[in-house]
Amino acid sequence: MQESLSAWQLIASGDATLFAIVRLSLMVSLSAAAIAGLVGLPLGAILALTRFPGRNAVIVVLNGFMGLPPVVVGLAVYLLLSRSGPLGALGLLFTPTAMIIAQSLLVLPIVAALARQTIEDLWTEYGDELTAMGVGPSGRVATLLWDGRFSLITAMLAGFGRAAAEVGTVMIVGGNIEGFTRTMTTAIALETSKGNLPLAMGLGLILIGLILVINAAAWGVRVWSEQRAG
Repeated sequence: MQESLSAWQLIASGDATLFAIVRLSLMVSLSAAAIAGLVGLPLGAILALTRFPGRNAVIVVLNGFMGLPPVVVGLAVYLLLSRSGPLGALGLLFTPTAMIIAQSLLVLPIVAALARQTIEDLWTEYGDELTAMGVGPSGRVATLLWDGRFSLITAMLAGFGRAAAEVGTVMIVGGNIEGFTRTMTTAIALETSKGNLPLAMGLGLILIGLILVINAAAWGVRVWSEQRAG
């Protein structure tokens, strides 16, 4: 109880260390989810609307990548950005940019796979109409993404939730450097191992609260939009 009280006191006092970690975590997770959405939503739609040899294999691989081990993604990005790697000259390793890249790769299959299923269901329903109207491939993608925007919010929320809760990936490519690459999840792991439970609990409470607030806000926007759209 005393540790829980101390956690709430840290939050109420506006502890600078705590809120710097929160700001970085939000920046990294939201950026990764946005990038994954920009790439994954059109990719999922294209995969849903295109027929080609090996398509089923691609879908199986994409669905399988939804469960990618985070440490494997972190290792791959680490090797890519390390000094001996192909992109080592950019000097991105152990920076927030590296964390965003890694989380984007982790979230991308989730967004793309859920978008593919949503768009494929919509195509089954509206495919004949769009074909009869002579809508081209790019028009079909745009139309069905717009029509499925409410359902696709769920895909984006799933991606954000995966990014916000991630530890292994950002630990490997970010290094958990205090004041620079330390996120809420990596800080919770570190502070717990150090026995600093008030800070760890404070970060945990904020993390849960932020995820609930963002999901509630997205749900509210969806309900409001659906009501306006009739």
